[in-house]
Amino acid sequence: MFMSQTLSLSETTSRWLLANGYTPVNLDCQRENGDTALMKATRQKELTVVKELIDRGVNLNLRNDDGNNALWYAGFGNDYILLDLLINSGININNQNDHGATVLMYAASAGKEEMVQFLLSYGADTDLKNIDDFKPIDFASTVEVWRILKNAKNSETRQAESPANEPLLFRS
Repeated sequence: MFMSQTLSLSETTSRWLLANGYTPVNLDCQRENGDTALMKATRQKELTVVKELIDRGVNLNLRNDDGNNALWYAGFGNDYILLDLLINSGININNQNDHGATVLMYAASAGKEEMVQFLLSYGADTDLKNIDDFKPIDFASTVEVWRILKNAKNSETRQAESPANEPLLFRS
């Protein structure tokens, strides 16, 4: 079984896995701090390895000992290519770690305006609260991040109240 799994992976990915203490037999294996190969490859910005792991069907939503999934590492690393790949592959964009923090909360607290907009464009939830009852807007470390989150919230409210969202029966 080891040989057939190894042969189905590229040499690059197989070498990376072995060099980083992972096995090609169990791609969802969790190592130090509960990190999976996907998490570590994302943290190291190994795009080729990340793509291949996703193509092989790894569990995108496994969480490490802190409750973070691989998206946290892409956000922390400011890697929009990996963020896009992971989100489009089905990772939970609203994963809350053990403190209730999401990647959107992290981006807001770090003043990453472009990332906040990026995550919002993919549907990141502005209403989730961490364990201290704070929402992403409460973490805004710059006025611009606060404006982006405030406008997103106002846009959600307007959209929910728009006539287009009323049942046809009640439209005039």
